[in-house]
Amino acid sequence: MRVLLIKTSSLGDVIHALPALTDAAHAIPGIRFDWVVEEGFAEIPTWHPAVDHVIPVAIRRWRKNLWQTLKNGEWRQFKKRLRERKYDLVIDAQGLVKSAWLTRYVKAPVAGLDRYSAREGLASRFYDRRLSVARGQHAVERVRQLFALALGYDLPSGLGDYGLDRSRLEEIPTKPYVVFLHGTTWDTKHWPELYWRQLAERLGRAGLHICLPWGNPAEKARAERIAQGLKNAQVLPRLNLAGVARVLAAAKACVAVDTGLGHLAAALDVPTLSLFGPTNPGLTGAYGKAQVHLGSDFPCAPCLQKKCTYKPSADDRRRFDLKREWPLCFTRLNPERVASQLSALLRAEDVR
Repeated sequence: MRVLLIKTSSLGDVIHALPALTDAAHAIPGIRFDWVVEEGFAEIPTWHPAVDHVIPVAIRRWRKNLWQTLKNGEWRQFKKRLRERKYDLVIDAQGLVKSAWLTRYVKAPVAGLDRYSAREGLASRFYDRRLSVARGQHAVERVRQLFALALGYDLPSGLGDYGLDRSRLEEIPTKPYVVFLHGTTWDTKHWPELYWRQLAERLGRAGLHICLPWGNPAEKARAERIAQGLKNAQVLPRLNLAGVARVLAAAKACVAVDTGLGHLAAALDVPTLSLFGPTNPGLTGAYGKAQVHLGSDFPCAPCLQKKCTYKPSADDRRRFDLKREWPLCFTRLNPERVASQLSALLRAEDVR
């Protein structure tokens, strides 16, 4: 059986689909997948043994210049690749109109979430089979249930398995290190830079080395400020996704904000402490073994807002440095608390 999976973005969403492939491969011997995914994440599906072909799509780039995309033939070549192989089924695991639209170019039955389950209900109009999966669950479990319904097998019990071959990525470190995954998208999801610095100093006193990856100039500048003058902190060179994965796979642990790379750490079974201020770890937190979520219990958290609208009180202004400890929801996750939780996580791993 050959299935075409459409799950284009984002990084975390792509990683969330991996356990469903593992379930299907165990339930249906011989099943093979091709995967339509955004070009920037095209490496990830190749790490799963059930995936044969990856078909990159560049929706994010194409829509910035539709005329050039049509003129240079990229869109035509993409549609050709969709039609090169015969599929028994197409599964749209994205649940968006943009992903559902792509199914129009494949001559095979299409399964996806019904209008009450999909992120964009209109997407369900493109599907031949509309399947109901309850909301309010972790994203990994929702995709696993979608696959089980679409392919007709009983959902395995227990924690999902990402199925990645770590041996392709893992390198033997020269000394134990912790990775700081400090970059994220929303301003409100950033743990204060002051706190990263203080945590780095604490880990240095404990004899732990720190690696700081980065993906853009702003992240590089932040990493350099965090590491400045610290012998135990190293700002890494710019790495592609596979390079970051190698660093993660060999790490003793990670500390992460709500970011796609945190999900990659989870997929590689790296013990990770994830910090959540405005977002809800119950729905999209890092999923896997040895994953610890620290969620703020600040009165307005989780607000799910990209811009903080909290109005500091006089007591807040007295207790906190509003320029360096913002947003205030993260004051409930200060370096002392994070260092204590990280120490407990490392001790638990040492006795495993």
